[in-house]
Amino acid sequence: MSIRAHARPDRPRDRQRGLIGSIARRVERAPCAGFKFRPIHADTGPASPAGGTRSSMDLGTLIGFVFGLGLVVFSMTHGFHDVGLLKLFIHVPAAMMVVGGSLAALLIHFKLEEFKQLGKVIGRTFLYPIPSVTEEIDRIVLYAGIARKDGLLALESKLEEVKDPFFSKGIRLIIDGFSANTVKDILELDAEVEKARHATGKKMLEQFGTFAPAFGMVETLIALVQMLSNLSDPTTIGVGMAGALVGTFYGAFVANMVMLPMAGKLDVRAKQEYQMRELMVAGIMAIQAGEKPVLIKERLKAFLTPKMRAQIKS
Repeated sequence: MSIRAHARPDRPRDRQRGLIGSIARRVERAPCAGFKFRPIHADTGPASPAGGTRSSMDLGTLIGFVFGLGLVVFSMTHGFHDVGLLKLFIHVPAAMMVVGGSLAALLIHFKLEEFKQLGKVIGRTFLYPIPSVTEEIDRIVLYAGIARKDGLLALESKLEEVKDPFFSKGIRLIIDGFSANTVKDILELDAEVEKARHATGKKMLEQFGTFAPAFGMVETLIALVQMLSNLSDPTTIGVGMAGALVGTFYGAFVANMVMLPMAGKLDVRAKQEYQMRELMVAGIMAIQAGEKPVLIKERLKAFLTPKMRAQIKS
């Protein structure tokens, strides 16, 4: 979904849709006509009345990791009469090869500045600061009422309460008297750059998930070479083969239980944030145009699912 989508021209079949077609064309002619409204399917967390964002723990990510790890441990111990056999799955050289080798490959693949952000990218899959959609709409409607009553300059006193730098920047631009097209272009550019940055973070996690199984196989091959180089004691072949396969196990686990799912979660969060930016830009454009708060509220409800619309203050 692109912020730069253009409004479609009226077509004969639109006029045949009666009231629905009329409403759709009216929305397309609005100041925020550059947007394709797509419902945000989940409220993204609590926000302060002033519009600040809070980083909240993503319980889905945490529960998924705990549940997945529990299944793996259960599979390791199932059928074993001696829990001590779990030590067969503990192999420091294999872990170093999988994790260290993947990090080395990432360092080659990405710029050093991007690689340094890996820890922060992983953290964003657990803690992600996005304001509540419903409270964001209420805040936009409140600011629209202030602007209509006292003028755009009256919003300047509210800027200190705004914690979201994107929204604060948009309000500052309309207070400073920039044209609607200029404000929209600046905010669109900010949103696109932010989207590209998130895409880079997602790509790093995906590449980590690609490299990990490969380096796990490298460790397995190294262990097999070492084992086959000394077959004087046949009793050690079984243990040696089991140890060799640990590297493959580590690589598959890191890729499919950790990195690839986190890349998917980051992609979902990035899309939610991008949709939130769309909502903010639509609201800022409507505030600058001096639209009625009631009309703005009804338009911004298009971003919500029917269930979430009931949470908007009347």
